[in-house]
Amino acid sequence: MLITHYNRSSSLKRLLEVFTELDITFGGIVVSDDSSNKVHLNELNRLKKDYDFTLVTAEQNRGLGNNINKGQRAVTTPYTLYVQEDFEPQENFIQILKESQELMEQDGELDLIRYFAHFRYPYLKPYKGDYEQVSIPLMATDYNKIYAYSDTPHLRRSSFCRKFGWYAEDINSDRMEYRMCISFVKKKGKCIIHNDFHSIFKHVNTEDEPSTLIRPAYQHSSGVFISTARYIYRQIRYNLDLILT
Repeated sequence: MLITHYNRSSSLKRLLEVFTELDITFGGIVVSDDSSNKVHLNELNRLKKDYDFTLVTAEQNRGLGNNINKGQRAVTTPYTLYVQEDFEPQENFIQILKESQELMEQDGELDLIRYFAHFRYPYLKPYKGDYEQVSIPLMATDYNKIYAYSDTPHLRRSSFCRKFGWYAEDINSDRMEYRMCISFVKKKGKCIIHNDFHSIFKHVNTEDEPSTLIRPAYQHSSGVFISTARYIYRQIRYNLDLILT
């Protein structure tokens, strides 16, 4: 398991505690820290003794892309469960993780199994059991088609970055994720998602450790003019990036 962390050691502790309570164990746990302050770094070193994980640190904050890259390089198992520190697995994840590993072993073309989404992906087709395959029809018009990949909790092959490229570094997390989305689509990544994606992981932001990601107000606006302009811009940009990048 790879966990990325930045100044949220209480959230990390809660995540590790839940995995312990669910009796889910891993071939190894890597915690990749993006230059947290001294208070949180001291707590990480204390937690390391309790939960026996590999801690990868950084001298300066270089963004989520760099944090994932250096953490992924420390992974030694064939599969990587990627989770950010502000998520919590629910009890149903015990069986789902077992199923996921079996599916990865059965389907050599499968690159990614997603467990969480903020919205239902627009283009899905039946796969197996409770899973659906992410697809992009020839005449797909919904710009959300590029989000076949997501940084939310997922299982992937540890060779993922060799196939799709390493994450862009020293840029904000939204732009980094977007670039990986484009790469994943262009290189024909195969992804499935569990159809109960709202109940497998819980996204937790506490008052003591709120999200560190702040987006511009226009990205949240529901006004007709801004929403329409945003839709047209994304359609043009995303399609050009898929063709030219």
